Amino acid sequence: MSAAQQLQEVLLAEPRGFCAGVDRAIEIVERALLKFGAPIYVRHEIVHNTYVVNDLKSRGAIFIEDLAEVPAGATLVFSAHGVSQEVRREAAARGFNVFDATCPLVTKVHVEVAKLHREGYEFVMIGHKGHPEVEGTMGQLSEGIFLVEDVEDVAKVRVRDPAKLAVVTQTTLSVDDAAQILAEVKRVFPQVREPKKQDICYATQNRQDAVKLLAPQVDVVIVVGSPTSSNSNRLRELAERLGTPGFMVDAAEDLKAEWLQDRPRVGLTAGASAPDVLVQAVISRLREFGATTVRSLPGVEENVHFPLPMGLGDKSMAEVTRSLS
Repeated sequence: MSAAQQLQEVLLAEPRGFCAGVDRAIEIVERALLKFGAPIYVRHEIVHNTYVVNDLKSRGAIFIEDLAEVPAGATLVFSAHGVSQEVRREAAARGFNVFDATCPLVTKVHVEVAKLHREGYEFVMIGHKGHPEVEGTMGQLSEGIFLVEDVEDVAKVRVRDPAKLAVVTQTTLSVDDAAQILAEVKRVFPQVREPKKQDICYATQNRQDAVKLLAPQVDVVIVVGSPTSSNSNRLRELAERLGTPGFMVDAAEDLKAEWLQDRPRVGLTAGASAPDVLVQAVISRLREFGATTVRSLPGVEENVHFPLPMGLGDKSMAEVTRSLS
């Protein structure tokens, strides 16, 4: 019997896909293109999704890593992941017209680091080395911030004063993994200061909670998201940890029939940087493979909205479009 005959039902995780920070970041680039015209330069991928980046490229966005690639007087957007103070200083010195698309929840972490640093604190940062958000947060300081990627790293941290140590977290981590590492930080440094509110963002938490509900009810979990997306990778890993095979797809054509063999019920979710158009394309592909029903599981309803930066948020998108037509 073929996979097409066996696949019956698709269960959709709720919530899934775009979060408020991703929505805001993409809209900042779109509005900048409409208001100032192409090209608009963006430091790093605005969000970690291939489809989104290619779409904005086709409309005149140029993605760069080094500010030396940006001509004088150009409009520059900082990505949703945030940037270091060094990058901010260089952009200001070179006179770019800058719009900051850093997710406000990442900015919250940066503000906390700056505030506590002024009070004499050093920091442990729980996160993944090389991720742009981690580089941005650690780059808020020139010294006194130590990265830990796993429980074993905690023992390597050497601080001046254990009573003046605070902990911050990359916003897109596995909630469970971060909790394990934090527990070790608190064991080694009992006086460590924790954030008033956890750094892992609401969208990451909600999408992981939705997979925890979804995974036990299905035979396989498909996560829509790009390989570079931290929160998407964590969703796939979580499904696997819960005992359900998990696979990530960047697009519908990545879906493989053998993943569905003898698995009549498929769970589908999407990382916070994956647009719904990709989810709908995957649903269509699953119908081609034989799915007859698609239904959503109950989940948290998200109503978060972040304002746009000054200079871009003063008109609706429709008004900006009309003024340029």
